[in-house]
Amino acid sequence: MWPIIIAAVIGILAGAVIGFFVARWYMKKYFQDNPPISADMVKQMMSQMGQKPSQKKLNQVMASMKAQQKKNN
Repeated sequence: MWPIIIAAVIGILAGAVIGFFVARWYMKKYFQDNPPISADMVKQMMSQMGQKPSQKKLNQVMASMKAQQKKNN
């Protein structure tokens, strides 16, 4: 009886650890492919803050966000 219980506990723990790393890998890949903030969203935020969003400024903001994302990876 005890070997079955120990095997079940080890199986549950191994499944949780493997599931965590698979989910982490999937989310990293998802956010690299689909960034949470797009240029249109940045443009809207700048307009709401009262700034006139020029293309140059948008490119600077997006470049800084990409650099920060690469720095964090």
